[in-house]
Amino acid sequence: MLPRFHVEDLPGLGSGDELTLSESVSRHVQVLRMQPGDAITVFDGLGAERQATVVEMGRKRVTLRLGEPVASDRELPVEVTLAVGMPANDRMDFVIEKATELGARVIQPLVCERSVLRLEGDRAAKKVAHWQGVAIAAAEQCGRAVVPRVMAVQTLAGWLRAEAGLGMQGASAAQATCVGGSARRAVLSLRDAVPLTAWLEHASASARAEAASEAGAMSPPGFVFLNGPEGGLSPAEEEMALRSGWQAVSLGRRVLRADTAPLAALSVIAALHER
Repeated sequence: MLPRFHVEDLPGLGSGDELTLSESVSRHVQVLRMQPGDAITVFDGLGAERQATVVEMGRKRVTLRLGEPVASDRELPVEVTLAVGMPANDRMDFVIEKATELGARVIQPLVCERSVLRLEGDRAAKKVAHWQGVAIAAAEQCGRAVVPRVMAVQTLAGWLRAEAGLGMQGASAAQATCVGGSARRAVLSLRDAVPLTAWLEHASASARAEAASEAGAMSPPGFVFLNGPEGGLSPAEEEMALRSGWQAVSLGRRVLRADTAPLAALSVIAALHER
């Protein structure tokens, strides 16, 4: 696979057009000691990807000539949102990186009752910008042309209220935070809950039944998974989600860490749908 770089100003450009990379991206190209004539791939994070050739290596800027679009088929056939109580230290970086590699479309950082990491204001905005950069770097490495969107930090209670409004109203402004009002929603729970695989089979069967009743082509349902921070969701938080129509699901008999459970759920989704 050719070296891949994320560029934001790709839309609107065609084959043969020249593109001057930003200073930060140019620095990455220079670190690889690339020379005029070398081939690379650029993508915009929204699904567009193009071949390109280095035409000029400046001291701070690199210029490319764009080639043909690249057909990219590395996305999951279902859209998945991970809503996670932010783990402390650098574990959120790990979650973002691996969730990108596994195909997540949206990542929603949450502040919960038991959260050790609590962010707000400028500090929260800086962290989200950092995490978006982690997602971009992971997409460059794993070959995705779509970069997951890392949403602004919210409290769990506020986010659940927005989700409930989306479920009642369908598409709305709140849809920017998740995969849509028709998505199946599950809480990763330590209680005696429905096994994840059984719940996914039921969700797929429900989607087939809905498609048949509407005489339309079936599209796989999207999924939203809610997971707590270290120590898990409090009983009150989990009950709040269940009262809003979420389903408690289990990942098995072992207790998984806050940064392991959402990735395990995403891995199951990929295993079932990528065939």
